[in-house]
Amino acid sequence: MLNRTLSVVATVVTLLAGAAPAAMAADTGSGTTDFRTAVQAQGPARVTAAVLDLDGAGGAPAVYGDDTPYDTASIVKVDILASMLLHARDHRRALTARESAEAEVMIRDSDNTAATALWRAIGEAPGLASANERLGLTSTRGGPGGLWGLTRTTAADQIRLLRAIFGTGATPLDTASRNRIGTLMTEIATDQSWGVSAAADAGWALKNGWLMRTTTGRWDINSIGRITRGGHHYLVAVLSDGNASMPDGVNLVERAVRTAVSETAAH
Repeated sequence: MLNRTLSVVATVVTLLAGAAPAAMAADTGSGTTDFRTAVQAQGPARVTAAVLDLDGAGGAPAVYGDDTPYDTASIVKVDILASMLLHARDHRRALTARESAEAEVMIRDSDNTAATALWRAIGEAPGLASANERLGLTSTRGGPGGLWGLTRTTAADQIRLLRAIFGTGATPLDTASRNRIGTLMTEIATDQSWGVSAAADAGWALKNGWLMRTTTGRWDINSIGRITRGGHHYLVAVLSDGNASMPDGVNLVERAVRTAVSETAAH
């Protein structure tokens, strides 16, 4: 979202620094109030985190908070790119030079114009649904018409998407596609490198989303990606809404990711 044109799905404001992590509280899909309290969610703000230790024995992510749908805002751009790469491969072609350029600025800079072009190229919500069925996503629904930022998803579904990119198992995405998406997620613009990176002590790859809902004046703030901490690689998705401001939401997401990753690592 570095482009200065406001899209119908986002308003960009200046970020403030993240807050210190809150005390930890374990949750695996229940005890939502405990998780909200642990991460100091304010007022009507909701937050859910899902974490998968790629180096652990378990195959399912730990979920903290209520795993219900949230607006994606710009995290859907990762899903759009995965869908576009599947679409191109199905037609036995590479991305065009223009599509490649759009993919790069869509992920690195969160460019909305590029996202809209690729959203149309994949066939909007029906095209996303077709790709997501192959990628194993079960709880993601594309936004209406051109409103890709109003796609709805869950934290657990975002882990499924991340696993298709960063996991070691079989996936519909070929190696080149996985590497392409993963590399772009390590090259995020500096002023957008907040979010799940707050829990990393080494490398990270991420995509963030932020959207002020005009109906409420409150903010959706989301962050997904892969981080390295304590020698382990984690897939992490943190979704939130109802935040009073973008900085409040960023701080909440960063407290949530620190809490959720620390709790997952402890088990």
